[in-house]
Amino acid sequence: MNVNSEKYAWMVKIGEKGQFVIPKEARELFDLQPGNEILVLGDTTRGLAILPKQLQQEYIKRIFSEIED
Repeated sequence: MNVNSEKYAWMVKIGEKGQFVIPKEARELFDLQPGNEILVLGDTTRGLAILPKQLQQEYIKRIFSEIED
């Protein structure tokens, strides 16, 4: 679902093993290929975030800079 020109949302179902499939549209949009690594971040208040490997370093730096402030 396209929320606006840069924001998207998709519904997925969690399987019995706790797995889910990233929707095809999302995989294509973010160029996720089989074997790619992703980073899953969790916050008990804000929920989960999934980052492709190419964005991990940038976001980890942001997270740690906010913690140090």
